[in-house]
Amino acid sequence: MASARSDFPASFRPLQIYEQVSEKVRAEIRAGRYLPDSRLPSERELAAMFGVGRPAVREAIGALQNEGLVVTRRNSGTYVSEDAPTVLARTLSPTPSNENSLQADYSPSATLDVRLILEPAIARRAAAHRKRDPLAEHYLQQMETLTDVADAEERALWNNSDRLFHRQLAVMTGDVLLVKIAQEIADTMDQSLWKRIKDDGIYDPARIRLYVAEHRLIYEAIVTGDADAAAFYVEQHIHRVQRDIAPA
Repeated sequence: MASARSDFPASFRPLQIYEQVSEKVRAEIRAGRYLPDSRLPSERELAAMFGVGRPAVREAIGALQNEGLVVTRRNSGTYVSEDAPTVLARTLSPTPSNENSLQADYSPSATLDVRLILEPAIARRAAAHRKRDPLAEHYLQQMETLTDVADAEERALWNNSDRLFHRQLAVMTGDVLLVKIAQEIADTMDQSLWKRIKDDGIYDPARIRLYVAEHRLIYEAIVTGDADAAAFYVEQHIHRVQRDIAPA
């Protein structure tokens, strides 16, 4: 019996929701319906227009910002860049079959959903060992040194320390498979779209201090062996991140 053969190319993958939204907005800009310097509809309006949630719209806007097609002005909205036509002229339109779409970042909201499933379990497993970890403490101390969230270097330090701290919690379980999975998530949190969405959503120094305190609570619960508290603090922290960077 002949084996079934797919008609799809080997490189095929379906577009994520945010990629579909960004391509619709990109097409509107290309067609001249959204002109340079014009204001885009609000996130809520775009979500209703395309029949998707606001997290997908926010991610799509972040992707378009990274491409230089739009700019977001705080308390004003998102505008088509002055040089958007030039940017479009020198780039290919992403489609399921071209190389650009294959390299697209993972959806931050989807990443947070996975973290919500995985990380409380990691915290519980790590708490069973009741051991301090010098590298986790190092990342905590780096986060606690942040004084100017508007500074690009400090923001980069924060993002790096944050993602590696969460990865290190998996190391504290002693389970190599969990570490491998956590490394994949840490790599996702180093992608340009994650950084863009996080930077846009978390820009208040007071909010950063709250995040640092939450990380400290997670770590101390783990090293004192309080598995229930560790899992609870992780879950509450991820829910807070969801509210800040991917509002419903």
